[in-house]
Amino acid sequence: MAQQQTTNYYVPAQSYWPIVGAIGLLFIAIGAGTTVQQIGSEASSGSWMLTIGIVIIIAMMFGWFNDVIVESDKGLYSAQMDRSFRQGMSWFIFSEVMFFAAFFGALFYVRTIAIPWLGGASNNVMTGQILWPDFEAVWPLVTTPAGDTTTAMGWQGLPLANTIILLTSSITLHIAHKGLEENNRKKLTALLAITVLLGVAFLVLQAEEYVEAYRHMGLTLSAGVYGNTFFLLTGFHGMHVTIGTIMLFVMLWRVLKGHFTPERHFAFQATSWYWHFVDVVWLGLFFFVYIL
Repeated sequence: MAQQQTTNYYVPAQSYWPIVGAIGLLFIAIGAGTTVQQIGSEASSGSWMLTIGIVIIIAMMFGWFNDVIVESDKGLYSAQMDRSFRQGMSWFIFSEVMFFAAFFGALFYVRTIAIPWLGGASNNVMTGQILWPDFEAVWPLVTTPAGDTTTAMGWQGLPLANTIILLTSSITLHIAHKGLEENNRKKLTALLAITVLLGVAFLVLQAEEYVEAYRHMGLTLSAGVYGNTFFLLTGFHGMHVTIGTIMLFVMLWRVLKGHFTPERHFAFQATSWYWHFVDVVWLGLFFFVYIL
């Protein structure tokens, strides 16, 4: 593969991919909102629209990223373009940090402010006599106002196994990156393939954890504030692991096709940044959601 680098700043031709992405996001927004409104009913138009939107976004990503790969291999990108890519990826990860900060902030607010307040002096009037007579200001809040009870998810077993898997995947990915910098293609390929398998293993175990939660623990998204925060944090993190695993698989495919050199491999580096970010988020999630 050609790896030349021009000194001119490349301005790409007009592309239809941004419009395709906007259409996909519109379908996702309408489909997600409609799906939430249709929960418990037989109508399924919302889920269909949501699925169509996701398919459009996936097609847009593969098509648009393919164009970027082709342009890079033709040597159309300059050093300034590389810096632009780095800045863009940095801001993207920062936006993801803020995304998860909002959910962790909601968890912090509920546990340290809302629940103690409800269990305080106001409990005698509003909470205790009108809203929730049997309310106890403890966490995890496994009882709902309707009197339904669920079981809190412990940190042993599958959550601990997934933590070990993600930590190991960060190590294997770092070693694979070092192999790329050393131009050791066998080391790069083997360790990157192991990282992809570890990502898949994490998703399989999380799916098994969800099945256990729904079938045997009574822990669902509608199981009060504990169920809400648990599934929102772990679910969105699982979505990010899925995206990261797809990115790693694409990097593996490109490595097998002979892409990247020790000097020019920002796509691999950006994927590595994203994966390490996902691992750090899981460590915080494992500590604050499962252990505390």
